[in-house]
Amino acid sequence: MGRMPANPQDALPIRLTVDDSDSPSDVVDALFLGRFTTGEQPYARSRSLDRVKSGSTLLPPGATVLRTARGETRSAVLAEGEGWTLLVSRWNRGADVTVTAVDEETADRVLAAATDGAQDEPEPQPDDVPMGFWYLSPRRGPHRTSRQIAAGTWDEVRPNYTAPVADALDRLMKTTPEDIAGRLLLLHGPPGTGKTSALRTLAREWRDWCQVDCVLDPERLFSDIGYLMDIAIGEDEESGKGRWRLLLLEDCDELIRGEAKEAAGQALSRLLNLTDGLLGQGRNVLVGVTTNEDLERLHPAVVRPGRCLARVEVGPLTRPESVDWLGTGEGVPSEGATLAELYALRRGVGPLSLPEARQPGAGLYL
Repeated sequence: MGRMPANPQDALPIRLTVDDSDSPSDVVDALFLGRFTTGEQPYARSRSLDRVKSGSTLLPPGATVLRTARGETRSAVLAEGEGWTLLVSRWNRGADVTVTAVDEETADRVLAAATDGAQDEPEPQPDDVPMGFWYLSPRRGPHRTSRQIAAGTWDEVRPNYTAPVADALDRLMKTTPEDIAGRLLLLHGPPGTGKTSALRTLAREWRDWCQVDCVLDPERLFSDIGYLMDIAIGEDEESGKGRWRLLLLEDCDELIRGEAKEAAGQALSRLLNLTDGLLGQGRNVLVGVTTNEDLERLHPAVVRPGRCLARVEVGPLTRPESVDWLGTGEGVPSEGATLAELYALRRGVGPLSLPEARQPGAGLYL
């Protein structure tokens, strides 16, 4: 093995121009790539950690630290050893660890020594369900992180919904892969009626056969074809086991309202193509959408028969249902109340303010 340059910057085959827009962490990133770029250490391995244990340095034994940079939201550490270089990038409790090395075995060994046992795995709770969260990172591209989300059983949550909505959700909660016809799940209705709560419970009821992932930036998902391909139809471990995936897109009013074709360009077309077009063929992918829009304002292509596995309008509880839920009629309007309003009343938050034009009741389709 040839002698490595004394400093990683000596291995860079290009001249770096640094100005006041660059941070020390950016310089550390550039220095790390030197030996990989020249081919001196042509093998690279990396791992992302969502929750790093307190006190973990993510440095293997014998590492020599060359550079450190710490900012308000991110820090970077550059280290080296015999035949390898390592970069640790940290933010909050998350971290990326990347190793370059002279051979594959060294890269794998150093990465394992740096990261094995470093991730904090909280003890799962009986009511927890695993849920993924996707977002497009400017630095790392499409990225998924996983969290354990608390979710009640459907029997516990059912009283939060007015009778016709609860009946529709009954059937949805019992859905199995054999029941799937359409690929779009649409929950619409006023804010505070419990759409997100229903989706959390759905993730729990379906967890034996379906992985639920929430897309945090849905407006970017359908405007960036690379992002869409990575999330929706990219190969993953679960797809080979026959498991389904449900992609949740919350508050997508602009994407699916009637004028969306003009306002959102190709985004609506790509959403529809994912649900029943060529884009979704051969993939066990469902798309769940929540919106505050009225049904009449939704794009007709979104709500046409055959496209939706379920289409549920989630409305407020009637006054008798609200009184039964709350245990008292004090403060409950004659037209009933939303779930959020009932929780506010239970906490003693008031006065209760309701939109004057709100209409009670709910419609459904399943």
